[in-house]
Amino acid sequence: MKRIIIPLITSLIFVLLTVGCNDCSNHHVTDTGNAVDHPADVETENNVDNHGNSPINSESTDTEESIVESDVPTNVEILAPETDAPSDEIPVDPSKLNYSTEYGELIFLDSNKVYTKSKGVTVNGTTVVISKAGSYFIIGELTDGKIVVNAGKNDVVNITFGTTKITSSTSAPLYLLKADMVNLTILENSSLTLTNGGKFVQSDDNNIDGVLFSKVDLQVKATNARLYLNSPSGNGIVAKDTLVLDGGYHYCVVSDHGLDVNDNITVSGCTLNITSGKDGIHVENNNDTSLGNIIISSGNISISSDGDGISASGTVNIKGGNFTLLTGGGHENGKQHSSGGFGIGGRPGGQGGNNNRNQQTSDSDISAKGIKSSGNMTVSGGTFIIDSADDAVHSNASIEISGGKFEISSGDDGFHADDTLSLSNTEIIINNCYEGLEALHVKVSSGNISLTATDDGINAAGGTDESGYGGDRGGDRFGGMHGGRNSNGSVTISGGNLYINASGDGIDANGTLEISGGYTMVCGPSSGDTTVLDYDKTGVITGGTFIGSGGSMMAQTFSSSMQGVIAVSVGNQQAGAKIILVDSAGNTVIEYTPELDFSIVILSDPKIISGESYTLYVGDLSGNITAQ
Repeated sequence: MKRIIIPLITSLIFVLLTVGCNDCSNHHVTDTGNAVDHPADVETENNVDNHGNSPINSESTDTEESIVESDVPTNVEILAPETDAPSDEIPVDPSKLNYSTEYGELIFLDSNKVYTKSKGVTVNGTTVVISKAGSYFIIGELTDGKIVVNAGKNDVVNITFGTTKITSSTSAPLYLLKADMVNLTILENSSLTLTNGGKFVQSDDNNIDGVLFSKVDLQVKATNARLYLNSPSGNGIVAKDTLVLDGGYHYCVVSDHGLDVNDNITVSGCTLNITSGKDGIHVENNNDTSLGNIIISSGNISISSDGDGISASGTVNIKGGNFTLLTGGGHENGKQHSSGGFGIGGRPGGQGGNNNRNQQTSDSDISAKGIKSSGNMTVSGGTFIIDSADDAVHSNASIEISGGKFEISSGDDGFHADDTLSLSNTEIIINNCYEGLEALHVKVSSGNISLTATDDGINAAGGTDESGYGGDRGGDRFGGMHGGRNSNGSVTISGGNLYINASGDGIDANGTLEISGGYTMVCGPSSGDTTVLDYDKTGVITGGTFIGSGGSMMAQTFSSSMQGVIAVSVGNQQAGAKIILVDSAGNTVIEYTPELDFSIVILSDPKIISGESYTLYVGDLSGNITAQ
């Protein structure tokens, strides 16, 4: 049953709340323990390089008719450049090149001319069509044309690029129409620049809408090489099957998705710099639930997107890498929420309902999450700086974080999972958010977590999140939030260091709360209907340290415990009033300084023994307390 803390009677006498205690007689006093400081704040860098100065030429010029030369000079020999860094310089005379057949059959681009001797290539003006399996080497510049792969359905086509620039005013500069697989390699110290002139005109049955458009399995390999994608009216890479990015520096400035993949994408060892009008990385398959997956094992990924940073209709699996994600303009552009407290927006039945979120305008009805998946999400490593208008990390299924470091500023939730959110062996700092950790089941077993929330720090809510894959910004209401919630949620803390600074409830378990280990500190507000602990069924502590301070209007403490609990009303205390608990031998058991005003204190620790007497100091107050 819920235990309510009763009001303070005198300024010098603490009023205790009775708490259930099972098997407390076997506890003994242990050595003095000191409170552990919560993780220090880290300054967030919200600026994401949009690489607007990428050397991409989007202009098209009128040129004379293309020339196909069957008699390439016999002394032509093409070798990889020998410079130490990628070069954007393009040779203009094939006779000046040194050519080696190890890269494949030559296709030389010279503005509006194409030189080739390959029998697997046909040329129509500035349109180059590769129709046979094999290896091809492309180098040069094509001012308004395209390379098309239209081979057999079982053919494997290997294309190696030296430094190359291709612009198409009305289509995809690189169009992979048919083959079993295409392997693209950009030579070390070289670059490939693909630019669309601002519109896509349909030329066949396919809706071509990316500067690199592929209907086949595609692998791009670029070791110390660069790929530039510029699409003012479409996507960067569109891959209708699978996409593998292996190494290299990829710069993408587009109006739609940076990478738009249908089946699966695998990224390793890449530096990705994406500025996009929609999602940075978007993977979606509406026909097969086993597809639509993202795997990232390493690399440096910087995304500034109006939509989601990384989005998958299937699963997301991140094993490592460095991520800087800015979505929807950042947390300051997030949906405005009402805060807790009567008169500002209270509980259902109160004045306004504190979790009703303001209506969006049509301009913001776009998902702008940092990392999002419709299926399960797993993160085992990596560093993440996320500044998102919507949830920073979101799954419509479950999230398992077993490693990595996160620094988050979110206009909505820090982490949200429709089912289970499991956190272990991770370091998380949430500087700004509406709710910090939200899921049906929240499990914290190890790591260091520090969060500041304008509503609940941890919220375990029943029901289904209304902002599904492809849904609008915000939501996360679990079927109407508190008004329509179920009481089947749970919060389980078995280890780790957890610091919560919340303007709403510190821990809100719409179901059950269980603490069996770790070091948990909750700093809640002193007014309104919010409180340190809020659970519907049971709140049990069997181990670990818990320190809580906050308001007394709707206060609860633990319903049962296996160690001593002290829960008292202490009047109106200002932020900075120090809390010190001293045992009968004069040893300091707990020392803590809340950062917000407070009127109740809840303490539990293995060193607090039920039935033993303690002295509690709170600001200028002091009194003798018997632990429950």
